[in-house]
Amino acid sequence: MEATRGRLTALIKGRVQQVGFRAYVMQQAALLKLVGHVCNLEDGSVEVIAEGQQLSLEHLVAALRGGPPGAAVASVDVNWGAPR
Repeated sequence: MEATRGRLTALIKGRVQQVGFRAYVMQQAALLKLVGHVCNLEDGSVEVIAEGQQLSLEHLVAALRGGPPGAAVASVDVNWGAPR
């Protein structure tokens, strides 16, 4: 039986820029074998779009809620969808 694949779009708010957050997300995604991208937004938040195995995506969301040392995550808004 094939594992379920999915896509997430996450908006992370708080002190998440200039603390290595994007590099942290890329490292976590690589470890979880996910693909996608991460970018800083003008309002100071970070957007993450990732695709892969659903369980790995859920692990990524948990990692986003913690963030790297120096980050202070205030919120993580996640939208789920089908992979493209």
